[in-house]
Amino acid sequence: MKNLPPLVIAIDGPAGAGKSTTAREVASRLGLLWVDTGAMYRAVTLWLLRHGIAPVAGEAIEEALGTLTVDLVPGESTLRVLLCGEDVSQRIRDDDVTGLVSQVSSLRQVRHALVRWQRRIAERGNVVMEGRDIGTVVCPDAPIKIFLEASLATRARRRARERSRHADGLDERQILRELARRDTADSTREVAPMAAATDAVRLDTTNLSITGQVDAVVRLVRERGYVSS
Repeated sequence: MKNLPPLVIAIDGPAGAGKSTTAREVASRLGLLWVDTGAMYRAVTLWLLRHGIAPVAGEAIEEALGTLTVDLVPGESTLRVLLCGEDVSQRIRDDDVTGLVSQVSSLRQVRHALVRWQRRIAERGNVVMEGRDIGTVVCPDAPIKIFLEASLATRARRRARERSRHADGLDERQILRELARRDTADSTREVAPMAAATDAVRLDTTNLSITGQVDAVVRLVRERGYVSS
């Protein structure tokens, strides 16, 4: 096999495009580490909420980032998110965190700190890292970059199915409006806006099953010479 750079699969895209499930399944199939960077931003958001720190309190946030820890630990069926040692995997998906995470993740000091953490993980290679700026900011030299996309209606439908398991009362129309707001916030923020890297492979998942999405990514990994057929 030719001399290749460390395998980093960068998967970006908007909410509901299938990033987390696809990244998790690709990592499982190829024996790689799955890194959900969005969960890291959610954990920081939860910490700020718990401590009553507004996402405009720059000095307090700087101090918090120097003391809190966020760890991603593989669990039996999914990734466990530990905030200062506490498993917050479910808590970070609640509405109060979801409603604030875009604002927190747009803060320069937050992004700078988390990008440093994420790059340290990626430097070891053999990772599937997903988020909104992995191929453009976190790992611009990643040998494999994927940008997942899907229609807004499809993404809202997927999220509605997920949310129905928690019986939180949100219907598909509410979720569609929330996704549209998130898309705007993530793609227009001043620091590291969501965008497809110029050398990313764009994959429309609107009419693809999860298996189809995973197959497409694994096929690309093979074509780049990282996995034998």
